[in-house]
Amino acid sequence: MTNKLIKGLVASAVLVALTGCGSDNDDPKPLPATCAEAGEACTIFTVLHTNDNHGRFFENKYGEYGMAARKTLIDQIRAEVESNGGESILLSGGDINTGVPESDLQDARPDFVGMNLIGYDAMAVGNHEFDNPLSTVDMQRELANFPMLAANIYDKVSGARYFEPYKVFDVNGLRIAVVGLTTEDTAKIANPEFVGGLEFTDPKEELKKVIKDIKDADEADLIFATTHMGHYADGANGNNAPGDVALARAMAEGDLAAVIGGHSQNPVCMEGDAYDPEFTAGGECKPDVQNGTYIMQAHEWGKYVGQADFEYFNGKLHLASYKLIPVNLKKKNEEGERVLIGEAITPDATVLEIMQQYQDKGQEELLEVIGTTDGKLEGDRLVVRTQQTNLGQLIAQAQRTKVDADFAVMNSGGVRDSIELGDITYKDVLTVQPFGNSITLSTMTGAEVTEYLNVVATVDIGETGSGAYPQLAGIKMDVDCEAKTVAINDINGKGYDADATYTFTVPSYNAAGGDGYPVLTPVMTGYVDAEVMYTFIKDRSDIKIADFAPVASDIQFLNSNSTLACQR
Repeated sequence: MTNKLIKGLVASAVLVALTGCGSDNDDPKPLPATCAEAGEACTIFTVLHTNDNHGRFFENKYGEYGMAARKTLIDQIRAEVESNGGESILLSGGDINTGVPESDLQDARPDFVGMNLIGYDAMAVGNHEFDNPLSTVDMQRELANFPMLAANIYDKVSGARYFEPYKVFDVNGLRIAVVGLTTEDTAKIANPEFVGGLEFTDPKEELKKVIKDIKDADEADLIFATTHMGHYADGANGNNAPGDVALARAMAEGDLAAVIGGHSQNPVCMEGDAYDPEFTAGGECKPDVQNGTYIMQAHEWGKYVGQADFEYFNGKLHLASYKLIPVNLKKKNEEGERVLIGEAITPDATVLEIMQQYQDKGQEELLEVIGTTDGKLEGDRLVVRTQQTNLGQLIAQAQRTKVDADFAVMNSGGVRDSIELGDITYKDVLTVQPFGNSITLSTMTGAEVTEYLNVVATVDIGETGSGAYPQLAGIKMDVDCEAKTVAINDINGKGYDADATYTFTVPSYNAAGGDGYPVLTPVMTGYVDAEVMYTFIKDRSDIKIADFAPVASDIQFLNSNSTLACQR
């Protein structure tokens, strides 16, 4: 008998003896409680994310954000993650298009080129990707070196998905499936002329199908979603389609690891279990968690890069740390000077040079001064979507004056920025009205106008405001928010008669049913909104904000939590 066999028999006998003695008393070895305890059985990786770029490929006049600085920051994070034994993936929550004239005039080419240079891995398709014809969307898809993902957008003719539904990535040895989803509201808030051939299905049901497909094919260890649906606190989406919270709650717990979102353009930071609307740049940020799913969003415009450091062990995902890193954001100190929040980030030289070329090209036609204003023309999102403003009045007045209409309806979602005190340039106009909608002219009886405004004027703005909220000029009325009816007192100084006829303007987007407005069959005037605003301001040259101050008594909102709009 060989020594090796003798040793083997002895070892077996000892093992049997030990097993027999300890089988009733020894507890199984506990699972590791931390990544450090798990050792090599723990996989670390990082998800980086931005959303709602809206044409901000270049830094603003204060040197804030911009894709060149974003490139530097992301490269630094990637290097740090790699040095610690991890890998990273970079996702976008969509809405690359629309918001800055230099980008809009070039169909967001600089933005997609910048994303290629930074090295994005995937993006959700946003509703503003459809502000242009599908030919432009297809151009951007060809230009992008990364997939544009949307599992719930279908071509009505072929019945096939218009975009890839998901992509599986190998991240430090883990198979991570990233599913793209787009808000159902796109069907009503995108230009109907451009999305008429597409169907936007329920993201919740679509995600369930995709998760089943991924599981059946054993394609992934973890499933993430990159979405353009919005984060609404506790799922209270108001007039908006359900967002990320509703999505997470609709899945079987454990099926969806995380949602990287966009659309509502807010930093998703929680105070305990409640959403914290007072997040301060540079402060701590705790993401939302619903049904075991992490939900994250990095505000807008590349102001922040979200960094989520994950650990995966015992078959479960753990969030080790999370932060929103400001990209050269500044705040005013006590002396009124703008000072950096956090460390200064030097823009990447190569990206800066390329972006500068696009910036110069876009600015050539935009710096013409067309007038001045003696105060701020208010177009800030949270203001113009909740009340009548002087800028809303100016735009509505410009549109009805152009075609000599009795009154004007202007959706607040078409007012994208404010105009500050001082000179007004063509660039300012295009920043405020970037969509290129035509002005339409409709003729209705007083009774028909009432029926129309019963829908348009009673929109519930919810908690965050609504782009459907109308800016109105040339009309006086009482709005009963509970009954969803209006009582018109006067139109253009003519009084009101149910049998008389009146004319009014509304952007072509809304005339075609955008924002859920009733579909009209109007006269297409051929005038474009930005051009109408440009001409109106240039003809007057000197804009006095007092001339466009809303008169509170003109539009009275009854049975509402707000005196300025319908709000539950």
